[in-house]
Amino acid sequence: MSDELDQQCINTIRFLSVDMVQKANSGHPGLPLGAAPMAYALWTRWLRYNPHNPDWVNRDRFVLSAGHGSALLYSLLHLSGYALSLDDIKQFRQWGSKAPGHPERGHTPGVETTTGPLGQGLANAVGMAIAEAQLAARYNRPGHAVIDHHTVVIAGDGDLMEGVSAEAASLAGHLGLGKLICLYDDNRVTLAGGTDITFSEDRARRFEAYGWQTLTVADGNDLTTLDSALHLARAETARPSLILVRTHIGYGSPEQDSFKAHGSPLGKDGVRQTKQKLGWPAEPDFLIPDEALAHMRRAVQRGAHDEAEWNEQMSAYARAFPDLCAELQGRLRGELPPGWDADIPRFPADAKGLATREASGKVMNAIALRLQALSGGSADLDPSTKTALKGLGDFNPPPPASEDQQGSDGGGWSYAGRNLHFGVREHAMGAIVNGLAAHGGFIPYGSTFLIFSDYMRPPIRLAALMGLHVVHVFTHDSIALGEDGPTHQPVEQLASLRAIPGLTVIRPADANETAVAWRVAVETSDRPVLLVLSRQDLPTLDRDRYAAAEGLRRGAYVLSDAPDGKPELILLASGSEVSLIVAAAARLQQDGVAVRCVSMPSWDLFEALTQAEREAVLPPAVGARLAVELGVSQGWDRYIGARGDMLSVDRFGASAPAEVLLREYGFTVDHICARAKALLALAVSSFR
Repeated sequence: MSDELDQQCINTIRFLSVDMVQKANSGHPGLPLGAAPMAYALWTRWLRYNPHNPDWVNRDRFVLSAGHGSALLYSLLHLSGYALSLDDIKQFRQWGSKAPGHPERGHTPGVETTTGPLGQGLANAVGMAIAEAQLAARYNRPGHAVIDHHTVVIAGDGDLMEGVSAEAASLAGHLGLGKLICLYDDNRVTLAGGTDITFSEDRARRFEAYGWQTLTVADGNDLTTLDSALHLARAETARPSLILVRTHIGYGSPEQDSFKAHGSPLGKDGVRQTKQKLGWPAEPDFLIPDEALAHMRRAVQRGAHDEAEWNEQMSAYARAFPDLCAELQGRLRGELPPGWDADIPRFPADAKGLATREASGKVMNAIALRLQALSGGSADLDPSTKTALKGLGDFNPPPPASEDQQGSDGGGWSYAGRNLHFGVREHAMGAIVNGLAAHGGFIPYGSTFLIFSDYMRPPIRLAALMGLHVVHVFTHDSIALGEDGPTHQPVEQLASLRAIPGLTVIRPADANETAVAWRVAVETSDRPVLLVLSRQDLPTLDRDRYAAAEGLRRGAYVLSDAPDGKPELILLASGSEVSLIVAAAARLQQDGVAVRCVSMPSWDLFEALTQAEREAVLPPAVGARLAVELGVSQGWDRYIGARGDMLSVDRFGASAPAEVLLREYGFTVDHICARAKALLALAVSSFR
């Protein structure tokens, strides 16, 4: 391998990227120009992947956290032999292109996760590294290391500034994730100027304090030093590694080392001058020398060999450990094992009942014993969210033998533990569970109070965008949590989360709806599911008197109806308020009002029904509709219509006992009945 060929390949990567951006007249040429050497060294000498099978299980995962540099990734994918053609990359950032402005998982072959919002990719990579470590700990056996791969990130200054990366890096260091490597594109420039205006701490010492190994490459064009650093990073097994690579944004261009090179095309003259400076032909655009392509395409043969070798390992593993192998392969295919839901409890009718968070905890633990893929935790709130998997261990590096090795649930500490402790790091938790799901082999969950979903909105949105199988468990779902007051009482969060396309939000009414909600969450593999659960006890409805909780699958269902099936009034509610409308309906029926009660735990599931199915629940002829929910009214108008009414919380909560708050805010049977009768009176008056 000659230095000349190395340089030719690097410049091919650079100028495919530059030409992409220039043709689109949109994009970020600065990062590809500066980071191409490190990307080249990584992709040709260190990463294990198979371009003809991007989903090969034991591949190394590569994450471009600095997703604005997507042209760099598309150049690498095309040159390495992925199903991304030259015509595809010539359509960079255009309608229908396989090369969108930022990398999108599921849209472009070889893209592991959707990046762009800075810091998310690095945090996703922590999740991928956790996934590898947990799978290896459960399934590998002496002489059979069938799960053995690295996760490698390229991150920029902006990634390291974002709080989510700090949260995730801190946890990664604590966990000792030795197969996680971050190449830091240390070009010291951001969109608005040099980093000296905002970012002057010692990044190496910061990461050392997190528990990372740090290595420095003083010249990002020095392939020998890059190789040495990558060798040392791969050799370190007890700590993640940060390689600080000093690069120059817009390398070789008239705007080198300027923020102007970050997010704007170089312009025709700028492209010409850059090519001249780096000894590259000015014409044609999208030039790929045969020698460079042949060298980069060796990845196809190398990847096929690596995968074939691994397949032989798997065959030997299957012979030695058939049951373990079958379980592993089922997980990696995303299959649910037979009888996974056999132990889910059915809850008897109980006027006192229990909180849906309590019911959720019982259901989770019943599922977890049969479903190895279920793994996750909370942001330091397991005792409150009830999300600990009892007896299944904590994911943590084993401490020295002299120390206490018992985990918080008595199951012990090891990488095989299925309880993840995220600490008070909600944002990182959301991104890490995305990484677990993107890696494969997991149905991961994360949990906190509903109010703190605000900290997690970016990864929740990205999970929906990617269609990841993630479960969010959010408890303490309303002002009924009581004395903690308005800082902890969610009112607008439900509406905000329901607005996210591709996210299924479910707010179950009692323990049995919660059990069905968990079934839906486990079975729904093409999108995230978010469960919204109560702190307070809720009556467990008598399903001999009311419709079966399986109705939850339809999003909204008739819980009880007028005697002749012809209601003059419909009461709708979700979650804890369903028991209120049930009690109100009973009183109204005694007063001669024909009432239909509708439990509406999920707008998303309801909207997936046909129009006829929706109208069977909410007949258009019945205009007197009263919806009751402990949250803002936004969005409910589509279900209550022009003649309906809404009992909601369109202001912040207050600090007081829950029963006082519910009374003061009007969430009582008496008030619901009064509002319902006023609504009916108005309907009669309008008719006259």
